[in-house]
Amino acid sequence: MDIAELVSLIAATLTTGLMAGLFFAFDVAVMPALKRSPDPVFIAVMQRINVVIVNGLFLLGFLGAPVCTGLALALHIASGGGAATAPLTGALVAYLLALGVTGGVNIPLNNALDRAGPVERLTDPAAVRRGFEARWVPANRWRTLLCTLALGCLAWALVQR
Repeated sequence: MDIAELVSLIAATLTTGLMAGLFFAFDVAVMPALKRSPDPVFIAVMQRINVVIVNGLFLLGFLGAPVCTGLALALHIASGGGAATAPLTGALVAYLLALGVTGGVNIPLNNALDRAGPVERLTDPAAVRRGFEARWVPANRWRTLLCTLALGCLAWALVQR
């Protein structure tokens, strides 16, 4: 059980780190670059990103993080608990909150952007962009913060273990 607990904790840390890094990359590189782009370019790129990002590797990190964290927590508690219980719980809660932001804000906005249709058919691309960007960017910052918090908690759990 000790090996399974350690492996699940390492897997949780790696997958959560990958997700924190992905969201951080959007915060510091992708969205600032697109901010300087014309509305049709912004919309077309985000529509394409929203399609290509849903792939096996993304889903492995996105869904693997809470599964591995939950497993690490369950195995830790089953082996008697201890000092790592609090940071493991914090990591799971923070990541689940990030999932809530994603499901409650980012995914609906992605879907609305997709439903807007091809950029060349939009009558008011500026309005479409404003409706998306004004909410998506702050929500992504929250995801970044929450995933980074979860990552920090997992690092703390590794130290405690």
